[in-house]
Amino acid sequence: MRALWFRIVLALSIALGLGLAGAQAAARLPIKVVVVTTFEIGADTGDMAGEFQPWVEGWPLKHEIRIPGVRHMARYSDDGVLAIVSDMRGRTRESVAALILSDQFDLTKAYWIVSGIAGVDPAVASVGSAAWVRHVVDADPIYELDERDTPADWPYGLYSNDAERPNVKGKAEGSSAMAWTLDKDLVDWAYGLTRDVKLPDSPGLQALRAPYQGDPEGQRPPFVLQGDALGTVRFWHGAHRTRWAQDWVKLWTGGAGTFTMTDCEDQGILDVLDAHAASGRLDRRRVLVLRTASNYSRGPLGQTSLPHVFHGEGLKAGFDATFRVGGVVVRDLVAHWDRYAAALPTATPTGRSR
Repeated sequence: MRALWFRIVLALSIALGLGLAGAQAAARLPIKVVVVTTFEIGADTGDMAGEFQPWVEGWPLKHEIRIPGVRHMARYSDDGVLAIVSDMRGRTRESVAALILSDQFDLTKAYWIVSGIAGVDPAVASVGSAAWVRHVVDADPIYELDERDTPADWPYGLYSNDAERPNVKGKAEGSSAMAWTLDKDLVDWAYGLTRDVKLPDSPGLQALRAPYQGDPEGQRPPFVLQGDALGTVRFWHGAHRTRWAQDWVKLWTGGAGTFTMTDCEDQGILDVLDAHAASGRLDRRRVLVLRTASNYSRGPLGQTSLPHVFHGEGLKAGFDATFRVGGVVVRDLVAHWDRYAAALPTATPTGRSR
């Protein structure tokens, strides 16, 4: 009799557990697009915008939701767009992991767009421009030697862990990769959809570009392009460091990448997305990175860097471009969810989606 009662209780417990699990799964909010921004200035609406506010006001994202482990209140829309502020440096990884592990959302079919400002190499593009990223390269696992102490034939004092000189690949144990390649068809599609987006120009931006006479691409009015991002938690600036960034991206992409944007978060975000992709909670192929230029990574050729690091016009242009360009892609994903839920969009030779 005891054995019979034990089997009955066990069966009821299993049934109850399965019922609760099913109810929890059904209660999860299905998400079509996750927008990851990294910081905001002041309030989410009605004041000077950071990276988050253009999405909150522009979509709009009317509903707030608290995600355990994410400091900033998240926002979402009735049509399945969720945006978070990940914060910067180490907190970036923690926030993205907290979102993935939350039982509040179904992210299995969601597309991810990392949307934030960055420094731009003036040899490649201008302040206010927007780059769809093909490769993200991690620049955190690195040895740094004071340039005053480097051998005479070294170009700089930065070199890979477990290497003995610059421009030699070493090791990067402790993360999923040193370089992440985003889905080429998806990146091409996003670029094709947005390459003709008109980005605003202004007298302030023109004044920022004017000294860069040795950099034709850096003097162009803002435009949309494809490029590659270098991620490191430390802020850097200057001609010597820009040369290092160019070499570092080439080194870790096997010559396929071109240093375009520098930021502090992409390497952490891609590492976390890779770490959790095997669980089935997300589709790693459905990841886009959009970086918009708020400042140049160095001063004009032959000039000192310090007067050219940050400028209010550049910041405003970078914030504006995140939604102006990224919003086009998100609207197309949502509008054609009947197709894109099951299969990734691809670009035709003309750049139009299919």
